[in-house]
Amino acid sequence: MMTEAQFYDVLRASIWVAIVISAPILVISLGSGLVIGLFQALTSVQENSLTFVPKLFCILAVFWMTMGFMSETVVALFTNTLIPLIEAI
Repeated sequence: MMTEAQFYDVLRASIWVAIVISAPILVISLGSGLVIGLFQALTSVQENSLTFVPKLFCILAVFWMTMGFMSETVVALFTNTLIPLIEAI
């Protein structure tokens, strides 16, 4: 049986992993949106696809580059935190 402290420890570790693996995509999305918005403001071009398509390509590129890191982080969470708790039951 899991104690309350163990539950909150697993929850804290899981939330931290979610923040760490989503941070690169969110930062790139924010940065590319800022650059594209600045470009649109400077050139007065107000095209909806101009904001969506480059951001999508940036997000896909960063996701592709960080897939290994993301999967290693999630596997480490399972092997170091969750599997020992399951084995203890």
